[in-house]
Amino acid sequence: MIWRSTARGKSSSTCRACAEARPLRIIRASSCKSMPWKNGGGSTTEIAASPRGASLETFDWRISMARVASDGPFSSFPGVDRTLAIVQGHGLELIVGGAPPLTLTQETAPVAFAGDVATQAKLIDGETTDLNVMTRRGRWQHRLLRCAEATRCEFEDCDIAVVVALRGRIEVITGSARETLAPRDAALLQRDPDFGVQIVPAEASACYLVLLRPAALPG
Repeated sequence: MIWRSTARGKSSSTCRACAEARPLRIIRASSCKSMPWKNGGGSTTEIAASPRGASLETFDWRISMARVASDGPFSSFPGVDRTLAIVQGHGLELIVGGAPPLTLTQETAPVAFAGDVATQAKLIDGETTDLNVMTRRGRWQHRLLRCAEATRCEFEDCDIAVVVALRGRIEVITGSARETLAPRDAALLQRDPDFGVQIVPAEASACYLVLLRPAALPG
């Protein structure tokens, strides 16, 4: 994805979820609800979305984890861009449209694809869990990065940062605020002109960093 400059300081670029979350909001795993799929093939746990309370048809951006228990097609999300990363299990084989199959495991980089292209998933060796980031095309853009070492985010190419802990203990530091994330906890941060964010995984820990920004304005 190519990141381009966007208008800043306009009300349209501030999502309601983040306006209520300044400067740092912790989302504990225990507060996130899981919903079983209608086809019985798995379940989804929503971590964060904007605006708060948005449905699958009305979100601007959404971060979730899905437990995939059987092979099958992905749901279609017209006008949505997606990125997928494996966080538990042996992974899956992803077939997006007519492209060659992609093998996605905990060791491979996240895969980005369009939510409105027919996509099939085949489990490699049993149940797996993925981290899924979705943004409404034309409204928001995103990047998904894996962090196993200390990382600093200065919000140079994003307006919102979300840290999702996978394993071990993750320290999130911004200004005078310091929070510890346990596995499956998340931290939601909005751009602060005075502070960046320091992400410090303990030894053998890992997390993902989601970077979000409003989409470039036409012209």
